[in-house]
Formats: sequence, structure tokens, C-alpha cells
Amino acid sequence: MNCNEIQAQEVSMTSGELLKEAKRRFIRLLQSQGDEAYRRELQSEVVVSRPLSSAEAIGDPGRDDFPIIRGREVLMQATFKGAAGQAFTAAQGSFKGTLGDVLALPLEESFERAVFVSTMNAALRYLEKIELTVHCRDDGPRSCSSQVADWLRDQQWEKVGLVGLQPAILDALVKAFGKERVMVSDLAEAGSIRSGVRVLDGLNSMEIFEQCQIILITGSTIVNGTIDELLDRAREHERRVVLFGVTIAGAAYLMGLESWCACSS
Repeated sequence: MNCNEIQAQEVSMTSGELLKEAKRRFIRLLQSQGDEAYRRELQSEVVVSRPLSSAEAIGDPGRDDFPIIRGREVLMQATFKGAAGQAFTAAQGSFKGTLGDVLALPLEESFERAVFVSTMNAALRYLEKIELTVHCRDDGPRSCSSQVADWLRDQQWEKVGLVGLQPAILDALVKAFGKERVMVSDLAEAGSIRSGVRVLDGLNSMEIFEQCQIILITGSTIVNGTIDELLDRAREHERRVVLFGVTIAGAAYLMGLESWCACSS
């Protein structure tokens, strides 16, 4: 099973609990290997590298307006027994320790959450539970954006929302639906006009959930701490949510969330 497969299981919990519940399920999965294997895994080394440069992370996507290129976020990569997992974050730093050390992190800060999420993605990749945990490069973002727009257009949605500005996806959605049928919100780009669409404040984006029948939400919201409130809004308005990107790969698998990540490796 991988993060491009559709999983529509209902997830219901109080705000702030999704990452904690994913962690509990991750630990249970590790324990299911047996006590001896679990103890060995806890002692295995995890290396979370320095933040990858934009060239290392996405290569040359043919445009310079991605947040990682503009320096607004970085891609953190964890390595566990040779398997790589990644997570987007605005936090900087590096980490080296054991899997047990990672599981002991309190997850109160974005950096801690990024270390945990990237490590969980790497470990689940090693255990062959998920694939597609390394971000696509060069032409990949354009190809992925085109595919997701075509997929949504085939379902004939009246209005589509995008939470977290991924410029290639926004361009593709506007081309597929027209700017009057696309809404977008972002923490850093609020108030700007992108692809002919006014960017709403990422902390006050209720309009998207009121007007859009389906909403794409960046998986990095599990790291910045906003995912629970966004999913609460979606449930309140009975909206379909598709989380996108490599960051959400492990949590989507563990929590049964619908996700899209077509061109990663």
C-alpha cells in the first residue's frame, strides 16, 4: 500500500489528536513484529540530515515560485536502515539518535514533529508498508499537478479548494476549472494574487470549506500543527479532503486518510 492509494476510512477524534494517534498506531505496528524485534528496532540508528537544498529536494522544476525555492520551507530527510522518508517544514536543524529517541520526542515543536514524521515515513518504507516517501524532482511536480487536475476534472466538481499553496497544482487547477471555481489559502501568501486567484489567510480559510466540495490539503499541515482544525472544518461542512505530498505518507497509511502523491519515489 502506498500514499497514492485511496483510503477513505472515517477518522473522528478531538482536535490535536491525529499525530498522537498516528504515533500510537505506529508503535503498535512496530510491536506487532514481536518483543525482540521491537527492542532491536528501538535501538536502530536514525539520521535526520540537514535540510536538503532546493536543488537536492526538487531539482529544477522549471519555475522559481515553490516555497522551498523561496526559502519559506525546507525538506527534512530521515534515513532508517537505508530507507528514506521526508517531511516539509519551516523549522531548521538536524538530528541523530535511535528510533527510541525519536519516539520519546514530545512533538510540541515543528522541528520535533518534522523529525518524527520523516522518521516514521522512513521506517514504514523500510517495513514495506508504504512507498513514495521521497519527493519528485525536475518535471515531477508539473506532471503530478497535471494528473491531479485531470483526476478532479473527471469527477466534475463544482468548486475545488487548495489549502497550502503549491504553485504548479494551483496553475493546473485554474487551467482545468477556471479561476472562478478554484479557491486557495496559505499562511505566507495571504492577500496575494496567484494564477488569477486571491490567496486567503491560511489561519482563516472558512470560505474554502463553505464553498468547495473537495479540498486538497498539503500534508505538511501535520508538521505545522494545523491539520486537526482543518479536518474538523471539513467534517463540519461534510467536505471531501485529499491530502497531498510525501510528508503525509505514513500518517495517511496508518490513519486511513485519502491522499495523493503520484510522482514521488
